[in-house]
Amino acid sequence: MRRRINYKKLTRRLIITLAILLVLFGILFFAFRNMALEQVLARVKTKVAERNAEFVVKEASFSGINGITMKGVSLSPNGAPQLLKIEEISTSLSLGHLLVGDVQLGTLHMKNGYVQMVRDSLGWNFRGLIRDKKDKDEEVTKDTDYADRAYSLLNKVLNLVPTDMELNNLELRVDDNGHKLNLKLDNTKLADNQLKSTLRITEDTISQTWKVSGMADPRGHKCDLKFFNSDTSRIVVPYVARRFNIKSGFDAINLKVDEIEMSGGELHIDGYASIKNFMVNNRRIASKDVVINNASFDYRLRLGERYIELDSASTVQLNKVKLHPYAKFSTEEDTIYQFKANIPKMQAQDFITSLPTGLFTHFEGMEAIGSFGYRLDFLFNKNKPNALVFDSTMEKDGLEITKYGAADLAKLNGTFTYRAMEDGRAQRAIVVGPSNPNYTPIGSVSPYLRKAVLTSEDPSFFRHRGFITEAFRQSIIQNIKTKKFSRGASTISMQLIKNVFLTREKTLSRKMEEILLVYILENQRVASKERMLEVYFNIIEWGPDIYGIGEASRYYFDKHPSSLTLDECVYLASIIPSPKKFMYKFDSTGNLKGFALRHDNYIKNIMLRRGIISTEDTIAQNGHINVVGRARNRLPLSREHIFVNDSINVDQFFENLGKLAY
Repeated sequence: MRRRINYKKLTRRLIITLAILLVLFGILFFAFRNMALEQVLARVKTKVAERNAEFVVKEASFSGINGITMKGVSLSPNGAPQLLKIEEISTSLSLGHLLVGDVQLGTLHMKNGYVQMVRDSLGWNFRGLIRDKKDKDEEVTKDTDYADRAYSLLNKVLNLVPTDMELNNLELRVDDNGHKLNLKLDNTKLADNQLKSTLRITEDTISQTWKVSGMADPRGHKCDLKFFNSDTSRIVVPYVARRFNIKSGFDAINLKVDEIEMSGGELHIDGYASIKNFMVNNRRIASKDVVINNASFDYRLRLGERYIELDSASTVQLNKVKLHPYAKFSTEEDTIYQFKANIPKMQAQDFITSLPTGLFTHFEGMEAIGSFGYRLDFLFNKNKPNALVFDSTMEKDGLEITKYGAADLAKLNGTFTYRAMEDGRAQRAIVVGPSNPNYTPIGSVSPYLRKAVLTSEDPSFFRHRGFITEAFRQSIIQNIKTKKFSRGASTISMQLIKNVFLTREKTLSRKMEEILLVYILENQRVASKERMLEVYFNIIEWGPDIYGIGEASRYYFDKHPSSLTLDECVYLASIIPSPKKFMYKFDSTGNLKGFALRHDNYIKNIMLRRGIISTEDTIAQNGHINVVGRARNRLPLSREHIFVNDSINVDQFFENLGKLAY
């Protein structure tokens, strides 16, 4: 006869057994957890000691089920100032995450302490604690999955942000070779996803109180935080001014993250950032404070296995200017860098008034009608650099400048006074007009000079509208290959604007103004091409304190510009890039050196191939020139040639005198 199973009794016994096991586990857990904590701290101390530092925790114990309290925590590198000291730290860990090897903080309370970063002649006091970049486990190989790596890193960081936090009387102290900065957290509190913090910043004579407030949800991967000053003054960004010579500040910053989500092997990061009344001052940007009243960035970032992409749905807004950028870095096949920019059609006057103050000083007061749109397309394949794509297009609709600003481009059409700038100082005044005896109308300049200069400096001058896209493309390729700005793409139009209207300071401001002013000059047809070339010939520097072709022709050859030979014109065109160094082209006999002869013959051959000159033009033109003007005094002539030259001049003098007497 079969025995009947009593399921109720069996269930009751299982429950009792599980309860006993849980109780035993709890007893063992509470009995040995402090021992386990001590072992963990001991391992940390050993690891730190291997990095030549000492880690000390005076007291450490569990509190409650998952809470840990540590007192007297310090970290001191050997032979360097103490890096960290905290009176008390209390935190709780998520046991569920801990069991699967993931650390996730639940609460964090810290009080009375500091982190101290000190740099002296030996470097920073934390230098020995940083892992060697060559550690194999940290190497990023070609097989790295960008999405997976980024998501893993973000999760680790966000898991270390507690959902309940309170920080009191904590400081960050920085001493960079005597330059000191102190950032003090009076009170920072995060509860119910709401963050409030007060930070006191002290640096030299600067003392500020910053406020941070808003929503912070580390587990939901979201935040919406605002940074602002406790009063109405601008926040000055500390440290970077002294360290990098960049002064900057702002009224308020808003930082928002809407989504961090992994889906289908692709990581999505969406959010928004904005800044009000942003100011920056640096000698490489502009000579004045550059101020942007309102700027925002609505971003859509995508990371895949082999690419990082900024989606074209992203929007950058600077005052009234909206820009849709697209950027992508990909290693899927080749290593490719791609960038696109799209400014939808907008009113031209809105664009002008939206330009950052201090960055476009020559546009202040300018007025325009009509509208325009703009597109830029750039693509660079690291493995195929010569296939670089660079395309820039503008669509205009009734665009017209009705009033010029500080740069009155219309003055090119009449007589004006020009002063070259040298090391920030204005040079002697040059009148560009008939009242100047050295002024030379374009029709009185040797045709050879016109042809030689255009061949050397800007062959398509009469065809382009200020810029040569292919020249820009080749310039970018060369600069990328050499990893420096080794080649420019300057046209005569750009040189003219730079000389007449702008300074020679090497700033971002000057370059951006140059590009916009050239566009207006060429596309609004402010001056004819012939007039632009005429002004160019009469203002550019041809030697030390030699301006304009009238002065240059007499300085080198003691003749009028209309009488210059082909070889003389090719030589003058060759010294335009470095006019003050012309003497280095000559040897001790007063003749051009081999490299200079080869260059000038190369230019003549180009002119022949293009049909600019004929073979008849080259008769008796062997590349050699005879400098007889005042420039001869600067040539590196030997004593013998100086003497011979002087004798010839004396003989010529008496010969001429005899002719007059006869």
